[in-house]
Amino acid sequence: MSFHSAATQFVTLASEGGEHGGNHDSLNAWVTGGGAFVILMLLLWITTRFNRDR
Repeated sequence: MSFHSAATQFVTLASEGGEHGGNHDSLNAWVTGGGAFVILMLLLWITTRFNRDR
């Protein structure tokens, strides 16, 4: 199997699932981003509580 034929098969496989748009219906970008922001802020707060020697 050559590189060209493998690439052609991958492109065909990727284009078959194009009707969904690539996003899962239950994922909301604002909730995901907000959750990640809250988790990062919590980790930052924990890190600063353990680093009191400065």
